[in-house]
Amino acid sequence: MICFPNAKINLGLNIVSKRPDGYHNIETIFYPVPIKDALEVVESKKLTFIQTGIPIDAPLEKNLVMKAYNLLNVQYPLPPLDIHLLKAIPFGAGLGGGSADAAFMLKLLNDFCNLNISSTYLEKMSSLLGADCAFFIHNTPVFASGTGNIFEPISLSLKDYYLCLIKPEIIISTSEAYSMIKPSQPKLSLKKIISQPIEEWKDLMVNDFEKNVFIRHPVIEAIKNTLYEEGALYASMSGSGSSVFGIFKTPVHIKEKFSSCFVWEGKLE
Repeated sequence: MICFPNAKINLGLNIVSKRPDGYHNIETIFYPVPIKDALEVVESKKLTFIQTGIPIDAPLEKNLVMKAYNLLNVQYPLPPLDIHLLKAIPFGAGLGGGSADAAFMLKLLNDFCNLNISSTYLEKMSSLLGADCAFFIHNTPVFASGTGNIFEPISLSLKDYYLCLIKPEIIISTSEAYSMIKPSQPKLSLKKIISQPIEEWKDLMVNDFEKNVFIRHPVIEAIKNTLYEEGALYASMSGSGSSVFGIFKTPVHIKEKFSSCFVWEGKLE
């Protein structure tokens, strides 16, 4: 059985306060995008895991796919499987690729093994693997708050628009990004901003990480500026970076401008 974990982008991101536990409360909008990995499981005599595609320099025990398998295996003894992850979503990009792989693994095992686990309980389990993992259980646009783990469904569709996403050869750690942040309350709610025409988002919607990340990595700001020059209605860094996306009214073909970067161009769903 095979599935295709997809990425997400952040439409706006406000760091609103620092918590007593050292984490930060945020407000953002998660929107699923059709940049996808492939994840397959088949019956086997022993448990094996193979990862191909974009190489990930991490030990097996830290891979979120295997963490998802081991988490589920504690409560629902699972059969040995051959597991293959084809990695195509860039990591260190603010796209939630690892979280998507974990959540989709839980859903895949639930279906493959006929476990009949409710989506509510799958959300609860996935939240143990990462703050935003639970988003990928339902995989629909949400307003996210808390540490990015509290979801409120929203009515938002960008299916008539096109996405261009660029990921330079820069990896920004989440801890690095947060270390440069001074939390503050947003002047305007993201829920109100997305009710406005997308052409107005440029002057209303911000990602609080951008200011300091752009200072340290000017190439990321240059990518955003280029997307606007090419006609993007709205452009932003996703999450804490380093990927930058532009939303366009018509198809865009600008890969040649970013030959050293990962580039994805296509229609939003």
